[in-house]
Amino acid sequence: MDRRHFLKQSTLASSLFFVPSFIKALETVSEASLGCKRLVIIQLSGGNDGLNTIIPYHNDIYFKNRPKIAIQKNKILKATDELGFHSSLLPLKRLYDDGQLTIINNVGYPNPSRSHFRATDIWQTASDHNTYLPSGWIGRYLDRYGSKPYNAIEIDDSLSLALKGNRINGIATQNPKVLFNTSQDPYFKNVLNYYHDEHLSEHNLGYLYKTMIDAKSSAKYIFEKHNTTKTVGEYPNNEFANQLKTMSRLINSGIDTKVFYSSLGGFDTHANQPNQHSRLLRFYSESVYAFVKELKHYDRFDDTLILTFSEFGRRVKQNAANGTDHGTSNNVFIIGNQLKHQGIYNSLSSLNDIDDIGDLKYEIDFRSIYATVLSRWLEVEDKSILNKSFDKLNFI
Repeated sequence: MDRRHFLKQSTLASSLFFVPSFIKALETVSEASLGCKRLVIIQLSGGNDGLNTIIPYHNDIYFKNRPKIAIQKNKILKATDELGFHSSLLPLKRLYDDGQLTIINNVGYPNPSRSHFRATDIWQTASDHNTYLPSGWIGRYLDRYGSKPYNAIEIDDSLSLALKGNRINGIATQNPKVLFNTSQDPYFKNVLNYYHDEHLSEHNLGYLYKTMIDAKSSAKYIFEKHNTTKTVGEYPNNEFANQLKTMSRLINSGIDTKVFYSSLGGFDTHANQPNQHSRLLRFYSESVYAFVKELKHYDRFDDTLILTFSEFGRRVKQNAANGTDHGTSNNVFIIGNQLKHQGIYNSLSSLNDIDDIGDLKYEIDFRSIYATVLSRWLEVEDKSILNKSFDKLNFI
């Protein structure tokens, strides 16, 4: 079977998986146990406005810089004497009151990028601002401690860089049934019929067949596990909630997946921010609350940690279009039932001491959060995954 024939037959099949970047993609990885704990990562894509999410409602500088978009005191859910939640985050506030939420303020990194694409790459690869990596931090976790693509699943139609490793990638699916049906397509099977072709080797597409076989097996496994459970609670009627519903069914099935990834987009609020931002925060908080409630029903919440981030925050001062422009540091949410530091982890950076462009100064490197999650939650060695050592935090 020549290359041209192979590529013609595999057009559809190639959408099922993501091919490693070099021949050694299928070398044996560590067989160390992945453990029973699970990590759920949620990205608020577009750059969430942290100042209108967790609000310094006693700070006159906040109101002075945002005369038309500041959240008024009578619409804020007070958490401390200084900070409060946007009213759309009432379900999240309930988790806070129950001791199941930690809010880490001023999270960023040195020399931050205000580009969506570059900032997202930095967060997903855990790189320095001037380093470009082909693999994500979860992908490198899979390289060392995973064995199958389904050890990390993104609930989406395409795989984020975060889940792409050097030797093994996670798998992306919005719908396990669709993924399985794709793997059963006649064209896919036709390609695999040539696996034992004597002319194939690791130098001319043999390795690709092995990857496809692994992807086909993963699709079957995910579909079968997904069918073993059902949704017992009510979820909001939006796409993000549907992602978490699928994720919940997989977690509650006991699937051998240690990292799940999902995202909610639309946070690039340059104009007419208040209504759009309120709606997105409501989608997020109501969906996450339903997700947590179902995990509790199936007794899975104790072993699940949920991390929510956005690639950057927004500028302190509103713009002329009643929105906010790209900023830098932001808050990160950690949700779980085994938190050592519940509530507000650290104070918000001073609004009197912002940088030359008008952004909050970062205090905590986001990779310290990753290092803490890797070492204390997933219980693996973090330095080799993050390529250097970072201070650990005390939230878990």
